[in-house]
Amino acid sequence: MKPEIHPNYHDVAVTCSCGNQFTTKSTMAKDTFGVEVCSECHPFYTGKQKIVDTAGRVDRFNQKFSGFYKR
Repeated sequence: MKPEIHPNYHDVAVTCSCGNQFTTKSTMAKDTFGVEVCSECHPFYTGKQKIVDTAGRVDRFNQKFSGFYKR
């Protein structure tokens, strides 16, 4: 590899809006970084995920347009 052409890869302190802090590596020029969502507060990871019921929409569509399709 050629010397002095690669970016500086260093530790970066990440702070989430929920207050969680962790360290990762990055090529950013900053030493600190703020994020809005992390694995501690994201609904997918916490188990508080809301599941959207699409079956109700499909049923309403079928009821509304059932007259167009004569079988």
